[in-house]
Amino acid sequence: MTEDLPGQYPFTRGIYPDMYRSRLWTMRQYAGFGTAEESNRRYRYLLSQGITGLSVAFDLPTQMGMDSDHPLAAGEVGRVGVAICSLADMQRLFDGIQLAGITTSMTINSTAAILLCFYALVARSQGADLAKISGTIQNDILKEYIARGTYIYPPRPAMRIITDLFAWSARELPEWNTISISGYHIREAGSTAIQEVAFTLANAIAYISAAIAAGLDVDAFAPRLSFFFNSHSNFLEEIAKFRAARRLYAKIMRERFGARHPRSLLLRFHVQTAGSTLTAQQPDVNVVRVSLQALAAVLGGAQSLHTNAKDEALGLPTEDAARLALRTQQIIAHETGVTNTADPFGGSLAIERLTGEIERGAEEYIQRIDALGGTLAAIEKGFIQDEIQNAAYAYQQTVERGETVVVGVNKFQQDSIDPPPTFRLDPELEKQQIARLRDLRASRDARSVDALLCALENAARSSDNLMPHILACAEAYATVGEISDRLRAVFGEYRER
Repeated sequence: MTEDLPGQYPFTRGIYPDMYRSRLWTMRQYAGFGTAEESNRRYRYLLSQGITGLSVAFDLPTQMGMDSDHPLAAGEVGRVGVAICSLADMQRLFDGIQLAGITTSMTINSTAAILLCFYALVARSQGADLAKISGTIQNDILKEYIARGTYIYPPRPAMRIITDLFAWSARELPEWNTISISGYHIREAGSTAIQEVAFTLANAIAYISAAIAAGLDVDAFAPRLSFFFNSHSNFLEEIAKFRAARRLYAKIMRERFGARHPRSLLLRFHVQTAGSTLTAQQPDVNVVRVSLQALAAVLGGAQSLHTNAKDEALGLPTEDAARLALRTQQIIAHETGVTNTADPFGGSLAIERLTGEIERGAEEYIQRIDALGGTLAAIEKGFIQDEIQNAAYAYQQTVERGETVVVGVNKFQQDSIDPPPTFRLDPELEKQQIARLRDLRASRDARSVDALLCALENAARSSDNLMPHILACAEAYATVGEISDRLRAVFGEYRER
């Protein structure tokens, strides 16, 4: 049967016939902290150690559309990611790194359109052909309302920005992955494996439907859609989860949306090992957890992978811990032999049974969401959020009762153990970032910036595509906060129920 072959519909066994025999997955290490210069140094170090793709973490103010000197940004600047306020910061972030020669993943959602414009402008200034640069912008706002919380605007105008980005990128950045539809954060919030697949694909259905409603042809944008999944510690379940997601997505694209382009049917995905499984107790044990989770991602057919560092339950990863996390991927790739077979678990009765169970469970959830009126309606009614919260509570109860063993936490504890060295962020970096931002505002052409921001606000009140206006503002060194505030003035801000 053709279904039994990797690279053939419905792609249960992988989206390419040879999988890793012809090309390994992209090895990324998610990084970003402090100022652009600090993060640039970490990127250069990771590149020297063998990463094959960059992955940028942004701080909370950047994610929330606030500049570093906003009152609510105090204490958060550069804390969980790099602070990027303007094109100048993005230029420093990639100083000496040729964007034409590497793919970059950017974990940013509410302000994704702004950060993508910054990135495109940096690439262009380096002489790169924008039609050829590649990478991924997460740009997944629905999971923010469901599980993560870094939203700005209400769902419907936020969806408009996303479809504008789809249409603009198809013309200007045709090789760019315009969205990474994320189950990762859904799983981190406490969902089950079935819920992770179901709610991620339900979000995908909403984005695809919105793009089609905006007049886009499905085969014009679907080949650039990508996904982002979690890899937890239930080894066989995780392998089956990736297979089920791939198979179900191919069927959705062909049967629900009538996609015909072969690439429109491919679920291409990045995996990150499960941060929520890392423990502050006996942190060296996290190396074992991450290794097994990464192996499950590889055996499940991931196109890209990030391995968490052992010290991330204590703080940002140290340089040594980040290197060890990367070495974990390299050992799997070059020493285990699992890349010599396209689908090592093909034909496993246990895997096939689990794959079917997860697919059926996810289909049932999608049908329930359809009956509620779709993903947006399900979010507005709180259905998806409640399902995740109930699953998280049920799991935690099993841990409290000792039915689920967490090594070092509720069993096999170790009393006296010296904590490992942890990464410390220099508090002076926040002051430096704010001073630099204020210097930028003083040195630019304020009248020109204001005129461009007014044009953006007027475009938001019309049906014009917002991306050319955001690009013009970015090129004039308007800031993330200024651009976001003009859109807030039109769209308002979302308030959780």
